[in-house]
Amino acid sequence: MRTAVVILNWNTRTYLQAFLPSVVAACRELGEDPATGLPCAEAVVADSGSTDGSDALMAEAFPDVRFLPLGANYGFTGGYNRALAALDGFDCFLLLNSDILVENGFLTPLCDWMQAHPDCGVCGPKLLALEQDGKEWRKTTRFEYAGAAGGLLDRFGYPFCRGRVLSRVEEDRGQYDTPARVLWVSGACMMVRSSLWKDLGGFDDRFFAHMEEIDFCWRAAHAGWKVTVVPQSKVWHLGGGSLPQDSPFKLELNYRNNLLLLENNLAAEACARGCSPKRAQRSARCAIFRRMLLDGCSAVVYLLRGRFSACRAVCSAHRQFRKLRRGVPVPEGPRPAPAEGLFPGIVILQYLKQNENHH
Repeated sequence: MRTAVVILNWNTRTYLQAFLPSVVAACRELGEDPATGLPCAEAVVADSGSTDGSDALMAEAFPDVRFLPLGANYGFTGGYNRALAALDGFDCFLLLNSDILVENGFLTPLCDWMQAHPDCGVCGPKLLALEQDGKEWRKTTRFEYAGAAGGLLDRFGYPFCRGRVLSRVEEDRGQYDTPARVLWVSGACMMVRSSLWKDLGGFDDRFFAHMEEIDFCWRAAHAGWKVTVVPQSKVWHLGGGSLPQDSPFKLELNYRNNLLLLENNLAAEACARGCSPKRAQRSARCAIFRRMLLDGCSAVVYLLRGRFSACRAVCSAHRQFRKLRRGVPVPEGPRPAPAEGLFPGIVILQYLKQNENHH
């Protein structure tokens, strides 16, 4: 499985300097394909118009790593769409954040899984948290918020993870060490077949950043592909490298993109589970309306707590959604395949139950 490990960089020179050597070493560890003489894995850095000297660093410290200057910041979605369109001759793409520390051997379980399971279109490793201690990086045994051990979605469309429910994050005690089908794996480290990427048209450009990988994985599932977390591979993710957790813009992206995600996929999912196309469309519209009401309730809570920027972010997210929405599509053609990882309950109730058991 010849693999391109593609890092999308935007003003993260420090992370490239710290973490790219481990990526290059992991790629070299796989050696060459004896049939072609080409590397089995190749690191690629796609740069989104950085102004922090990332290009100079690449030229000086990593002259053998392929560098793709994109010229501007097109976001996570537009950046990867452009970068992967420029790469040919690879069986798989591994999308990798610049703020991830890897070890030798992390690629092998992912490549082996894709080789052994031709019905798997997307897979990802177990994500653990990386912490910064002064100038040192410290690996932890705590799951990382963004992806943990694979992602799910509750009945109202709120994403959560095995190993992370809302703000509660578990320690990795081996409880998720069996490969499992999930709805999504984190775009921080996500392997996808190049043929599937092209068939689905990559990420939905409207998302810009956040939740685009959930949308992609859900669409892949509807196309009949499996999405799997392979915990024999693990990486450490710093998180928040581009946008801090308390960023109003990040909050806006999450609220807006969650609605785009539901609009893209709910009707197909309902159709996959037996609804007629028209009924599936009506069901999806009702679900999105309910979700927007819940968003409105959260905006009121932010307002009452004095978090005015968060309240404005929710309102702005809904305005942006109305501008970007294309309407719930009526599923056409063959009936979509149902997706795994759709939790029938409500994640907030699950969180409260965990808190009660914890205390």
